Formats: sequence, structure tokens, C-alpha cells
Amino acid sequence: MQSIHATELREKLENGESLHIIDVREQDEYDAGHIPHVPLYPLSEFPAVADKLAKDNVYYIICRSGGRSQTAGDYLESEGHKVVNVEGGMLAWDGDIEA
Repeated sequence: MQSIHATELREKLENGESLHIIDVREQDEYDAGHIPHVPLYPLSEFPAVADKLAKDNVYYIICRSGGRSQTAGDYLESEGHKVVNVEGGMLAWDGDIEA
């Protein structure tokens, strides 16, 4: 699985790249602060999430620190999805946050 640091993800967004990002934390973590316009698909709701995602997109997966996103990415890859794990997760995120 490919990976990207949270700072690199922010740079891509600031450069206007259109990315498919999903947050796999739980609702309370998401409510405390998340990247604007990024949907929540909690890891606890997998594998139902895989059915909602198009297989022709590349998904950047973020969590708190990078562990759950790795788990979610492994699962999605096994289902035929293209994924990139966001290393450092929201702990390393230095861009805008929406609560």
C-alpha cells in the first residue's frame, strides 16, 4: 500500500488537487475536528463501507495516527480498491480543521 505524510496531503489539497479522502475514526473523534469536506466512514462499520466506494478512485485514508487507516486500507485493497495511507494521521495534520 502506498503512503503519504499528512503534510504532503495538505499540500496536494492546497494545490487544488481533487482527492477522495475518507476519515476512519469514530464519530466522537471526527466531531472534535476533521478535515473540511472529508466524509466519515468509521473503521467499526467496515466492510459495509467498501460497498459505498467506487473502485476506479484512489482513496486517501486518515485516522488519528495512521494505524486504523492502515487496517482500513489493507481491507479495501483486498476488495480491489486503490488506497493511500495518510501517515501521522490527524495528529500530524497541520491544515484547516472543521468541528
